[in-house]
Amino acid sequence: MTKKNKKKDELLKKESEIKDLKDKYLRLIAEFENYKKRTIKEKNDFSKYATENMIKSILPIIDDFERANINKGDVKGYLLIEQKLIDILSKHNLRKIDSVVNQVFDLEKHEAISSLPVKEKKKKGKIIEEIEAGYVLSDKIIRYPKVIIGK
Repeated sequence: MTKKNKKKDELLKKESEIKDLKDKYLRLIAEFENYKKRTIKEKNDFSKYATENMIKSILPIIDDFERANINKGDVKGYLLIEQKLIDILSKHNLRKIDSVVNQVFDLEKHEAISSLPVKEKKKKGKIIEEIEAGYVLSDKIIRYPKVIIGK
């Protein structure tokens, strides 16, 4: 085999290698595009149906409210419905923040909606009333307790 034929063979091998690499590159791009589309679809489906289990677990509460007889003043029934709702939400990692009355006001943990003058010095800067309870979902505060602080 001559030098010329060797170079021709090498050139053909390199061209074949380039063709193979180009083919692999195009396949990789196509796979990546399919991955992106699939991931976007999964993300959209997740966000679309993420609350499905929560809603399904709350539907019996709606049924209970429909069955409750408002005209008879069935307070006990409403208290049972409330407890059922609290139990369902706690299964989904929601918990009520314990009362914050008499705690020092902390901007990171409370939402002050008003302040009232207080006579006792020890109540200044402390929470004197909780207007709305706060809630934690897993480890994140999703609603801060709304409070009135002493000034």
